[in-house]
Order: sequence, then structure tokens, then C-alpha cells
Amino acid sequence: MIEGIFVEGLIYGIMALGVFITFRVLDFPDLTVDGSFPLGAALMVQCLLLDMNLWLALLIAFIGGMLAGMVTALIHNHLKVPNLLAGILTMTMLYSVNIRVLDNRANVPILKHTTILSHVSEAFAGAVPDEYVLLLFFLIVVLIIKLLLDLFFHTDLGMTLGAMGNNEQMVISQGVNPKTLKTIGLGLSNGLVAVSGAFAAQYLGFADVALGQGIIISGLASVMIGEFLVLKSNRIVVLTFCAVMGSVVFNGVMYLGRYYGYVVKMTPNDLNLIKGILIIALLLVAQSKKLQKNPVRAMSPG
Repeated sequence: MIEGIFVEGLIYGIMALGVFITFRVLDFPDLTVDGSFPLGAALMVQCLLLDMNLWLALLIAFIGGMLAGMVTALIHNHLKVPNLLAGILTMTMLYSVNIRVLDNRANVPILKHTTILSHVSEAFAGAVPDEYVLLLFFLIVVLIIKLLLDLFFHTDLGMTLGAMGNNEQMVISQGVNPKTLKTIGLGLSNGLVAVSGAFAAQYLGFADVALGQGIIISGLASVMIGEFLVLKSNRIVVLTFCAVMGSVVFNGVMYLGRYYGYVVKMTPNDLNLIKGILIIALLLVAQSKKLQKNPVRAMSPG
């Protein structure tokens, strides 16, 4: 049970890192995530059905997610559409795209096909207890992705990307095009989300066009929970760690809701309600902390 919570938390932790880039770094509320997550799952499954190389299939899922994010950026940048609406437009279009990728089927199982996860389980059978194989694998995968992100945000491009989220006008004054930065940031974010979707499809044994429904709420909750759990810091190494840890905790909370919610007559249909209430509670706590830090300013009519 505990292993499963950590495995799911790490899988969705990759998605949380993508959401962290848009919501915290770029300050760009991107709803494309609800479409790019199942897109990654659909591309991965379709590649497996075509007997493609497993790691090439994962790369294709990443590229597909990047393209989805870049479409949102193009709609926002060149058509002057607000960021929320741009994400909604792309997410809506991706529903049809995902069905097309799955050959006009809403759900495609892959239980009888070899996946990266089944290959890893077979390769380490006997060397590592079965229940810990996937846990160790995803610890390594998430650690690699986290380290690569940390390195990226220490480059000139990465630091400029972070600076734009805080002060776009300053970046413009330095002669940097913010449209290009948004395209790169949204592409990278949704690429990571699609990779998370690809791993989720292999872990679950199927791809479904509704797999990403409400996934943006899960990602946002993970990022916020991580920020509450760890001491406040502006260091990117700490912030990315917070996002992953928040995902693990969030999935633990959802697990408790699924398996022990019957005590209060809760059903799986209530999980989205739980997610929403959790987000609202986190926002209330954040607001109360701000009021405690700045009581005079909070009471000021200006």
C-alpha cells in the first residue's frame, strides 16, 4: 500500500514539476495540462501498439506535450487571447486529437504489451523485491528530471525565464522577447506533463481520453502542499523538491479518501470535491499567513 502511494506520487510528481513551471515560475495559469496529460498517455500507448522502441515512444510523448504547450503560447502571444482562455482552447482541441491518436477509441488497454515498467520489473526480478522495483525506478527517474530542471534554471535562459515570471517589463527592458520565453516555458511544462501521462498509462495499463480530467487541480494542490510542508525558500532546488513531495502527500490524501471514505459515506465520485476543498483550505491558510505577517497593510483601505 505505502509503496503504491509513493509510486503514484512520483509519477504525478513529474506532472507537478510541469505545473510548477507555469504557475510558479511563469505566473501563467495553464489549463492545457488537462489535455497534454492524456495526450502523453495516448501517444505512448499508440507507439506501444506499433511495437516502437520504448524510450523513443517516451520521447515522442514528450515532444507531443511540448507542441501542445507551444500551441497555447502561440494562441496567447499572437492572437492576444488571455492565458486562461488560450489553455482552455488547446485543452478542448486536444480532446479530439487524443481520440484520433487512439484510433477513434476513448479507452485502449495495453495489459498484454511490453512496457518500460514491465521491462524494468523483469530486468530486476530477484535482485530487488518486486514491490520496490518500480519505487526505485521512479525515484531515479524523478531525481534525474529534477536535477536536469535545476541545472536548466541555473542557465542564463532558465534565470531569464524565472525573472520574467516576477517582472516581465524588466525582461523586456533587457531586450529579451517574452513571447519566446513563454513558448519555451509552456512547451517544457507540458512536455513534462505528457511524460507523466505516458508513465501513468503504463502503470495503469491503459490510456483514456478522460485520464487528464481535473489533473490541473491535482498538480496545483501538489505544488501548494509542497510549499506548506517545506520551509519557505526561493532556491530552485528546494522548490522542485517541494513540488515532488507535495505530489506524494497529495496522493496519500487521495488514497485515504478512496479507501477509507466509506466511513463518512464518501464515494469515488466525491474525490473531485475533496480536491477542490483541499485547494480552498490551502488558499485560506495562505491568506491567513499573509494577514499575520502584514496586519496593518491588510487593514488599510488602500
